[in-house]
Order: sequence, then C-alpha cells, then structure tokens
Amino acid sequence: MSQELYDLARAVGLEAAEFVRSSRPEGRVDVAATKSSDTDVVTEIDRACERLIRERIFSARPDDGFAGEEGDDIVGTSGVDWVVDPIDGTVNFVHGIPAYAVSIAARRDGTVVAGHVVNIASGEEHGAVRGEGAWRHDGDERRAVVAPQGAAPARGLVATGFHYIPEIRAKQAAAMASFLPQVADVRRIGSAALDLCALAEGHYDAYFEQGLHLWDHAAGALVATESGLVVSGLDGGPDERMVMSAHPAVAEEYFGLVRSCGF
Repeated sequence: MSQELYDLARAVGLEAAEFVRSSRPEGRVDVAATKSSDTDVVTEIDRACERLIRERIFSARPDDGFAGEEGDDIVGTSGVDWVVDPIDGTVNFVHGIPAYAVSIAARRDGTVVAGHVVNIASGEEHGAVRGEGAWRHDGDERRAVVAPQGAAPARGLVATGFHYIPEIRAKQAAAMASFLPQVADVRRIGSAALDLCALAEGHYDAYFEQGLHLWDHAAGALVATESGLVVSGLDGGPDERMVMSAHPAVAEEYFGLVRSCGF
C-alpha cells in the first residue's frame, strides 16, 4: 500500500509542478498575503497549486485526511493523511531563484510512509517509501540514493535556514556567530525539502533549521532517513523548534555543536 501512496504522490506532484511552471509569469511574482511576518509570503499560485493537489488526492482517495500549508486541515477516516507543501521555497519562487519544490508526503496512523519532492524549476525528483529506501528519478528509472558519511564539522559544509520572525532571527544570528567558525562553511538555499534531498545525495555534510512546519520537511526527511541519515530535533524527534540531519557517523558531532551554540 505504501508504494501505491507513493505512486499517487508522484503523479500528483509532477502535475502540480507543471502547473506552477506554466503559471509563473516572467519577472517577480506578486505576493498575495503574508503569514508569520512581512517576509513570510504566499502567492495566488501557491493557493491554486494546493487546491489542485487536494482535488487530485481526494478524487483518488476520498476518505483520507489532508494537511496543507495554505488551507484548512481535513480529518479523514482511512488512517491515511497527506502532508503537502505546494511550493516549498516560495520566496525563491517569487524572486525567480530556481530552487522551489512541490513536497507531498503520505502518513499512515501518524507515521510518514511515502514522500516525493520535485524541484519545480529543474524537474529533479527524489522519493522514498518507508523501509524500501530512497531514490532519485531519471525519467521512469529509479537510482538508489545512499548518503555518504560526510566530513566532520571542521571540514563540513552545512545547509541551514533562518526563521521569518525578526526576534528569533536575531537570536539565530548570535548563535550562528558561534557556529560558523567551527565548520567549513554554510549554505542557505531556501527550501527545506530540497536541502534534505541534497544532503541525502552528499552535497552537504549536515543540515539544521528552526521554524519548520511538518509540511516543510515530511517528504524530505523521509528521503534523508531512507538514504541512511539521522533526522532529529533538539530533544527527540524533529519539530518546529529544530530539524537536524547528518550521517550516523558524524551526527552527534553536528547535533552537539548545534546545541552548544544556542540555537
């Protein structure tokens, strides 16, 4: 059944990505609204994309639940619900930076069992099914993704992101001043889903970010986990307070460093 859920996630994700590509105008995209702060933006295309995803999923599985970034949650009766970010990386989308994704995950009884992430701008796809590994799609061919060990912090390239609320950003800046001299460098791409998939591919050595909601990381975190990485929070599982990920061989070094710097 998890594979069937994945197949639906992929089919809907690819249709949604094509919808966003074909709907995006030239230049910057108009902002329709803001959420947690003036820089936490939403576009009408976000909203339309989520409606499309919801309609396609409920057409195939009318008894499921749905949790999306732009709409109200729907409680289902099947034990399966869908966690959706129609455009993860909306700021990139608005500015025309080619790193924004459709992220669709399926949960069964609260556990993510399938996830699909597609970079809308490039078409690159990653997927995972719990217990069956992670992969990158080359057309209809799957290529297994197994995360490499990665470098220790002193030589590590670390992906991260920053909160939208100014007061929290100020605290993060102070923590980053302590963190940055202890690693090789950091990257801030602007899409948690794409960061987690890139970590699984070995482009980074570790990742951490505060302020994420479940839809930001549900599919990407499954890709990371199924590739062999550890995904954690500060004191337990990943949550809005913190999501961090690294290879098991170096995870405690990175996680300890994040904690010690005061994030």
